This record gives sequence, structure tokens and C-alpha cells, in this order.
Amino acid sequence: MEVVFLLFILIFSIVIHEVAHGSAADLQGDPTARNAGRLTLNPIKHLDFVGSFLVPFLCIVLPTRLVFGWAKPVPINPYNFRDQKYGQLKVAFSGPGANLLIASFFGIAGRFLPLESEVRYSIFNQFLKFLGEFKIPEQIGEAGFFGMAFFFFLIIIFINTLLAIFNLIPIPPLDGSHILFTFFPKIEYRMKELYMKSGLLALPLLFLTIYLILPIVFAFIFLLFQVIAGV
Repeated sequence: MEVVFLLFILIFSIVIHEVAHGSAADLQGDPTARNAGRLTLNPIKHLDFVGSFLVPFLCIVLPTRLVFGWAKPVPINPYNFRDQKYGQLKVAFSGPGANLLIASFFGIAGRFLPLESEVRYSIFNQFLKFLGEFKIPEQIGEAGFFGMAFFFFLIIIFINTLLAIFNLIPIPPLDGSHILFTFFPKIEYRMKELYMKSGLLALPLLFLTIYLILPIVFAFIFLLFQVIAGV
């Protein structure tokens, strides 16, 4: 049950992420994603077997304590953007921005649930336990309907906060790199040159860099999650 629920939340969160990219590009004058039929919430149009199923499943069943994945990137042609200076930045931020909006919506909704502060604190502790085991604690059932709703809200908030901040890391091909390149175009040229010289080592170097900075990034993700969730 836990695996199915987590995959469901993750898949629709990354689908909304990609639709946001395509919609932002469409508003900028680039119909590429719309013409490709990618401005839809139908997950079949967006799913990638490795990024949407295999990687998230391994994250859940292995002791990674991290749930992550991706969908097929929506096709975008930046040369069609009306705003050639900041169009790429707007489109790049729209995906993480959509995830932050989802997290904020459930964060606000969670504040209106009729729960005592002690109950919220107890559910938060159960959520921390859940992150370590990926197994819904039996004690959650004792918190009643609103307590269970708050627990599931925390999961949705955490996953979307994670997707937003992780994608804002300024390393290609993540969204943060396109934001960085908007202000520092010379870095884009040098980074592409570095990747071309790296050849087959480019992908391992990418994962190694992310792995090295992940503790710092994860600490920020968790801090922002607590702020949004109000715990």
C-alpha cells in the first residue's frame, strides 16, 4: 500500500511539474509542447519507465530515505519565446514553482484541520519514522480521520518540496542550471564544453556532484518542508 501511494503522489507531482513547464512555454509563445500533446495531466503522456517507475521503486524498497523520480521532459523550443532574455528562466522555474504551490496548498489546508498541537507533534514524529522505514505506522489510525489526513498531507508536502528544491540545483540538466545560465551565459558554454570533454564520465560526474552536495540540499529541503507544513 505504501509503495503504491508514494508512487501515485510522486508520479502526479512530476506530471504537474512537466505540464507547468509546457504551459509556461506555451504562454511564452512556444507551442511545441502543446502540439506534442503534452499539456495534459494524463500520466501516460509523460511517464518514463526508468524515471517514473524504476528509480522511485528502488528508492522506496532500498534504504535510501529519499523518494525521487522524473518524467519525460516536455519538448521546448526557446527560440520561439517572446521574451528571449528571461523566457528560459520563467519556463525553468515554472516546474519547481508548481511543486511549491502544491506543497503550500496542502500546508495551508493542514493548518485548518481541527487538531491539537500535541496531536500534530505526535503525527510529525510518526512521519519522521515513516521517512526512515517507508511504512505507515499503525499508531496513525488512532489519530482519527483528521490525523490521518494531516499525515498524508505531510507526505505530499515533503515530496513536492523535495522535487522543487532538488530541481533548482544549478547543475545540468536540472531546472536550476537554466536559471543560472540566464544570468551567466558564459557558464553554459563552459559547462557544455566540459561535458563534451568528459564523454562517458559526464553522467557519473553529475551523480557524484549531486551526491556530495545532497546533505546540504536535503537539510534545506527539510527546513523548508517544516516551514510550509507548520510543524
